[in-house]
Amino acid sequence: MIIDRLYESVNKKGHVCVGLDTAASYIPEEFFNKWASAGEAVFEFNKLIIDATYDITACYKVQIAYYEALGLEGLKAYKDTLKYLRQKKLIAIADIKRSDIADTAKMYAKAHFTGDFESDIVTLNPYMGLDSIEPYLEYVENKEKGLFILIRTSNKGASDIQYIETKDGKKVYTEVGDKIYELSKKYKGDCGYSSIGGVIGCTHIDEAEKIRKDLKDMFFLIPGYGAQGGKDKDVAAYLNKGNGGVVNSSRGILLAYKKHEDGNMRFAEYAREAVADMKRGIENAARIY
Repeated sequence: MIIDRLYESVNKKGHVCVGLDTAASYIPEEFFNKWASAGEAVFEFNKLIIDATYDITACYKVQIAYYEALGLEGLKAYKDTLKYLRQKKLIAIADIKRSDIADTAKMYAKAHFTGDFESDIVTLNPYMGLDSIEPYLEYVENKEKGLFILIRTSNKGASDIQYIETKDGKKVYTEVGDKIYELSKKYKGDCGYSSIGGVIGCTHIDEAEKIRKDLKDMFFLIPGYGAQGGKDKDVAAYLNKGNGGVVNSSRGILLAYKKHEDGNMRFAEYAREAVADMKRGIENAARIY
């Protein structure tokens, strides 16, 4: 199962998930101008980041919006990035956050689990209900695919809906987490976690202990690190005995070169340094839990 691959990848390489949320504006001009199009520049930039980091990176998250914004050439870069990750036998999370039902959801599942845009894991938004998740389950069960489903996100606006109290006195995100947790039990791997995991932002540290206890063997995709304010000690609280989650960082890695005067053509080297520092910091923080 994909979750067993991810679990072993974390054991061997650490908790870092490199976010390839690659805006064309992130690419140094000198490198960008070497290529015939923005889409080609994005892919070649991604390729060098991957080559520089794959041995210390658990997985890669590719946020589709950055590629859609470039039109057809951007979608080609998206396709080529996913293909390159598969060729190197690395784990690719397609950050698509789809939410729809019936035949539309079936087409989303087909689009992102097969063909040009095939990935290992996709992110989904469950707030239309569990029937928006159902069309993806056959791929989890039969095709070695996985899901990360939004439960409690890291953005400021999470409080607008996710923190509303239900009639039972629970928060909405808690109810969602309970339902996803129950659904996930059918798809557990040998590692004890399920191929259906949760997206849990790390920017609300006061809730970490309860979330980890309530969802004790759910694997987390943890955003909010770095640019959104999350620290090593914050994300470590959501891990579980040295595993149980991957921590995403995008801008902090892709733009690490901007902190150095000689960074423009050494962006991959400085991306690796950023991943190594992040990996070390999380591992040190995790020792207290």
